[in-house]
Amino acid sequence: MRRGLRYSLLSLLILLVACAEPEQPAPELLVYSARKEHLIKPLFDRFTEQTGVVVRYVTDKAGPLLTRLQAEGENSPADLLMTVDAGNLWQATEVGVLQPVESAILNSNVPKHLRGRDNSWFSLTIRARTMVYNTDTLSASDLSTYEALAQPEWAGRLCLRTSKKVYNQSLVATMIATLGEEQAEQVVAGWVDNLALDPFSNDTKVMEAVALEQCEVGIVNTYYYGRLKKQKPEIPLALFWPNQQGEGAQGRGVHVNVSGVGITRASQNKVLAQQLIEWLTTPEAQRMLMDLNQEYPVNPGVEMNAELQAWGLFKGDQIDVSEAGRLQAAAVKLMDRVGYR
Repeated sequence: MRRGLRYSLLSLLILLVACAEPEQPAPELLVYSARKEHLIKPLFDRFTEQTGVVVRYVTDKAGPLLTRLQAEGENSPADLLMTVDAGNLWQATEVGVLQPVESAILNSNVPKHLRGRDNSWFSLTIRARTMVYNTDTLSASDLSTYEALAQPEWAGRLCLRTSKKVYNQSLVATMIATLGEEQAEQVVAGWVDNLALDPFSNDTKVMEAVALEQCEVGIVNTYYYGRLKKQKPEIPLALFWPNQQGEGAQGRGVHVNVSGVGITRASQNKVLAQQLIEWLTTPEAQRMLMDLNQEYPVNPGVEMNAELQAWGLFKGDQIDVSEAGRLQAAAVKLMDRVGYR
């Protein structure tokens, strides 16, 4: 009888084990990212820690990632596209790889001019493209506007990054939108006339040339300045915020661009993907983004860290950043016409 009872209990145990549901794998998201791993992994790890959602990622340059999404079509495994520059985000919308998102949280956390017009993408950080000058040869009172750098008095005193980089293409595109193509072309032609040296391959080389007095002023993204200052605190450089005073275009504010993210049209995990974007615009994530790369928070409710505050306050251009994409081709043609390489 005891043996029979043992067999019955064993059979019941086997039956219970057989009927038990298998452990469900953790939900996952896949991000195609043009941002480098060290700038995104800490964020994704924190999101996973808080939600249990595992975030995998593939990193590459913006162009190849967009081409890959187009080639994969509806079969793409990617849930989100994360990239830099409004021009790239606009292009992703134009070729139809992103889908619109309705979110009261995102509408509250991301200003209207810093998201796609159909809410197919949302900015995550702001990066100002401003002037940097040599503090041994210039003072802030010597500088005023982007347009002023085209005047003859700056001949042989200006350094620029190549026109092939999307950051300068977006700057010129927004100038076309604000000034009109004819006036924008006159300004860029003046910049070319005033170059002290051939355009550089990156912003760091521009700043190094300014510091060495090979030129006196350049135009760079602020986070490159932050990186260089951390490496060389004594380097004789400072930032200047142009176009802060006056009416109309003269006082329109500093050119700003963005990094951003959108949900792919092929995503099968839209709810989770939207949850990740919303989390990335929260104060916690915004502070992480700010500290990781010295970029400005897109959420207006987030206070700047001490490093960014030390650079001073500025008025940013309020133009819809989508214009950087819409007029990008016109900007490239304009720069080519005036010999800006």
